[in-house]
Amino acid sequence: MKSKLILAAAIAFLSLAAQAKLPPPPPLTEEQQAKAAEAKDKAAAAAKLEGEQLAKAQDGVAQRYIKEQKAKGVIVKPTPIAVAPAIAAAPVPAPAVKKP
Repeated sequence: MKSKLILAAAIAFLSLAAQAKLPPPPPLTEEQQAKAAEAKDKAAAAAKLEGEQLAKAQDGVAQRYIKEQKAKGVIVKPTPIAVAPAIAAAPVPAPAVKKP
């Protein structure tokens, strides 16, 4: 058992020494940089779309909940949420609550 521990420590030490001697990766070509920028833009657009879909789904759930509570005679007042300036630019309909 002691020999296995020594062997494992030696392998770990040698693997760290081998990694330390690896050369740095080559710089990206213009084509690779363009592909990376395109992928980054595509990911940002997908994230924005997902965020919009999530907000729409959350608004729908909130409106349905308010409607159900109103049918029960309970008045629900949504709490205003402070949003970042970039998000505030996008129009998001707020659920309207009317008192009976």
